Amino acid sequence: MTSLFTNLFDGVAYGMLLFVLACGLAVTLGLMNFVNLAHGAFAMAGGYVCAVLVNRYGWPFFAGLPLAFASSALIGVVLERSLYRHLYSRSHLDQVLFSVGLVFMSVASVDYIMGSSRVFITIPQALEGQIDFFGVGIGRYRLMIIVICGFLTLALQLVLARTRFGSRLRAAVDDPRAASGLGINVPQVFAFTFAFGCGLAGLGGALSAEILGLDPYFPLKFMIYFLIVVTVGGSSSITGPFLASLLLGIGDVAGKYYVPKMGPFVIYTMMIVILIWRPNGLFGRTAAR
Repeated sequence: MTSLFTNLFDGVAYGMLLFVLACGLAVTLGLMNFVNLAHGAFAMAGGYVCAVLVNRYGWPFFAGLPLAFASSALIGVVLERSLYRHLYSRSHLDQVLFSVGLVFMSVASVDYIMGSSRVFITIPQALEGQIDFFGVGIGRYRLMIIVICGFLTLALQLVLARTRFGSRLRAAVDDPRAASGLGINVPQVFAFTFAFGCGLAGLGGALSAEILGLDPYFPLKFMIYFLIVVTVGGSSSITGPFLASLLLGIGDVAGKYYVPKMGPFVIYTMMIVILIWRPNGLFGRTAAR
């Protein structure tokens, strides 16, 4: 039973991490109807910024996290204003080809600048080790991830569902011309949303560096995980990807622990079963373009 609860806790932590890494893609794909397969490159950028600040310059870990968010968001603003904005009205195939090209460019650039060795971020000593809770080993770092990611999930849901900006974003996506006629600055709303999604990816990259590690091929290795989370959860809301992340995180950890030989295939099996049952995802709906 103790191993069961330990695996459950680790699965929840991994699922929360997957959600923070993938929710930016859920925002751009579900709310902006833009397929950005270069999402992992922004996560990698935030992770490397935090790693350089903490490992090389001795910054505190918690001071590096906001810089990881800000740096990825800034890169997102620059690319959105200069490149991405010209593809909003193009086909999904054009968006996929463009973003995949950016992924390979980012891989080559990071490999040239940072090298190909895997990098881990030095975490504070207080976050190392485990807490014994009634015989269940609870990792301190994973507990911190659950707290931070849980807060971000609630904040994101409130911003998109209960604020004026969330309503403006939905209006801009549903009918940009009518939204502009009502005085909504559609390009500014899209730029801010895209930057915020990239910032969340950068924050997720920094938080995941200690668990997953960083290397130039990070965007390629985890691209499929981001897509699975959004596909299984459905791209029409934030609730779907969140629950899908938890479900897939728990299933992936449990599969690798209980059936190690088949562990890597568990998450794909779950995806196939769910999509056969709900082709548009758990909370998906048929999208109109």
